[in-house]
Amino acid sequence: MRDISRARFLGMAAGAGSALLLPGAPAAATTGAGRPGLAHRGVVYEVAAGDTPATAWSAARMRADLRAIRHDLHAESVKVTGDGVERLTSTAAEAAERGLHVWLEPTLGDVPQREILDHLAECGRFAERLRRQGAGVHLSVGCEFVLFVPGIVPGATAEERIANLLSGNFDPVQMMRRLRRFTARAAAVGRSVFHGRLTYAAAQDEEVDWNLFDIVGLDYYSFYRRRSGHVRELRKYTRFGKPLAIMEFGCCTFEGAPEQGGMGWDVVDYTKEPPEIKGDLVRSERTQAAYLTDVLSVFESMGLYAALAYTFVNAEAPHRRERRLDLDMASYSIVKTIRDRPDDPSSGRHWEPKESFHALARQYARARRC
Repeated sequence: MRDISRARFLGMAAGAGSALLLPGAPAAATTGAGRPGLAHRGVVYEVAAGDTPATAWSAARMRADLRAIRHDLHAESVKVTGDGVERLTSTAAEAAERGLHVWLEPTLGDVPQREILDHLAECGRFAERLRRQGAGVHLSVGCEFVLFVPGIVPGATAEERIANLLSGNFDPVQMMRRLRRFTARAAAVGRSVFHGRLTYAAAQDEEVDWNLFDIVGLDYYSFYRRRSGHVRELRKYTRFGKPLAIMEFGCCTFEGAPEQGGMGWDVVDYTKEPPEIKGDLVRSERTQAAYLTDVLSVFESMGLYAALAYTFVNAEAPHRRERRLDLDMASYSIVKTIRDRPDDPSSGRHWEPKESFHALARQYARARRC
């Protein structure tokens, strides 16, 4: 699957969220650190294998990226997510060495549940070794299990499961029962190997037994014209009396992207070669930057525990000067990938910061000074 499939995961709640509604409960309780401001601010860093050698993960590139995250973005935390034990653990170790607080989140998918849990256990044992060495580490047992994990929703692959969710081809009661059962298994595996604080990155409106975790984790892509809308929605997740961590937040890079939320990725026609942007979208780094900083200020004002911007880089969605070929418009990344030879998919690449990178860097730097 393309890395863009991760963006498809973000659209599940928007497309099928009515099947995943949380039971009603009064808004209340503490939000996080018990004081204004976040305890942890950072960015998501994905360790995907890549579709081509040019987009593949590399240790040298990872080290350079983490250096920029620490010193240029002024982040204090990084969520290391994806699959592949070696990629995940080497990236987590490098992040810890650079003084970053690590949120390690293995997301192996589309394999039998036992393999997913074994992958989690191996990563969790490594996270525990880092923690015992004095690093700041949290472990997330996974991300949006209804999409990644076979056997909860019909479908052998994430794309098939999403199609079944969107078409209503599933039993909501059975899905919730299976989701809760697997989440409990994952939490038990996490506890057995890791003795720090445990969480899970839930899709909005997923029903999760948060008694299993130390931190409520949420992937957040909502849009409201007023801050009060964000506050009202987020309070649903603070009633558990546990810290609330925003495990992902962000939007794509075009005018109107915040309103599209988790469905912003769906503006590329992959039936064409090369793929093209649909319609008459207007690239806007300013729109992306404004959304990120606006919701970050809401998280700060509510005293939430953590906020991790999605995502640092997306090598599979390069920026092009031609509007119709500018796949970066459909990317949530805060840097734009540029191929050295734009027409050659195997070309080398580099990245340049977007306005969102600079906007977040200013806010993160102010927080570090304080």
